[in-house]
Amino acid sequence: MTFRKVNIFILVLAVVIFLLVLHHNILGLSDLLKRELSDSSPLGLQPIDFIPEAPERLMEDPNDKEIPVVITASDDRLGGVIAAVNSIHQNTKSNVAFHIVTLNDTVDHLRSWLSKTSLKNVKYRILDFDPHLLDGKVRIDSEIPDLIKPLTFARFYLPNWVPDAEKAIYLDDDVIVQDDILELYNTKLQPGHAAAFSDDCDSTTNKFAVRGAGNQYNYIGFLDYKKEAIRKLSMKASTCSFNPGVFVANLTEWRLQNVTKQLEKWMALNVAEEIYSRTLAGSITTPPLLIVFYKRHSNIDPMWNVRHLGSSAGKRYSPQFVKAAKLLHWNGHFKPWGRTASYAEVWEKWYIPDPTNKFNLIRRHTDIYETK
Repeated sequence: MTFRKVNIFILVLAVVIFLLVLHHNILGLSDLLKRELSDSSPLGLQPIDFIPEAPERLMEDPNDKEIPVVITASDDRLGGVIAAVNSIHQNTKSNVAFHIVTLNDTVDHLRSWLSKTSLKNVKYRILDFDPHLLDGKVRIDSEIPDLIKPLTFARFYLPNWVPDAEKAIYLDDDVIVQDDILELYNTKLQPGHAAAFSDDCDSTTNKFAVRGAGNQYNYIGFLDYKKEAIRKLSMKASTCSFNPGVFVANLTEWRLQNVTKQLEKWMALNVAEEIYSRTLAGSITTPPLLIVFYKRHSNIDPMWNVRHLGSSAGKRYSPQFVKAAKLLHWNGHFKPWGRTASYAEVWEKWYIPDPTNKFNLIRRHTDIYETK
């Protein structure tokens, strides 16, 4: 081999070695960059192929989605709230958060009842309602000043209680739930609708309800159609009303449509012009809701508001139907913690005795009765 050939061979060998070293260094630098990027960059900014598998705690669990349930609690009806919360808690595996709206003088009693019983592990927040929110919006009868119950209007301010929620359930305190509340929460609302109610003319009501004095089933039962403000709205007087004691709200739409301000407007107008029906037997929260949601609400399954259990002391439903109902509602004068309510024994299964003994059930066979 000549000297020239040796030099060429050495040169080629040197080039090959140089290329091998350069390739190795580039690979090393790439690995280093990957490690540094993975350690220091926010997950959302990493290139897709560098994103690690999501940790188990970040995996989306359908049952972990929080279901906000808003309910009010007055001291003289506190047993109702306890039974309602217990029935919901026992019938679901979903992540339910209770937002309990009450007045200052009830907070300690409620907290004690929840913390010293089997409900101590329930997720809840106690929220204070300021009655001054109603100044100028509610007509006070000087002869019966206690007739107005401030907490009944808490539903008008729903976004206040769950400011970060997009959807929520509102329940009266005289209900028990016999199925998974997740089903009610998943009620589909039509586009542009801020709430879903159960109409008073639904199949369940038509089949079982006995119409009697003081019950309203259409708009003319709640609003005074002689008043110009009502006539201008062009709402049919025969339109079926709905029950506002159980409803599902799309809070995004509620805020967008400024529903709370709309309700306050009609409340204030009633103070000035008395636009509510003079035959209104109760539920002065219903008329403004009927106006604001006229033909602008969706419907819930009627089995999720089987009501009128408190309208009379008699049993208007069969035991089989009561057992099949998903939610029982004792709206009316006869409450299940009182002496003459129908199907009080069904409600009582969910009642937890008050550890402070301030609240007691009233039963026919004795003046004061406490569940053993």
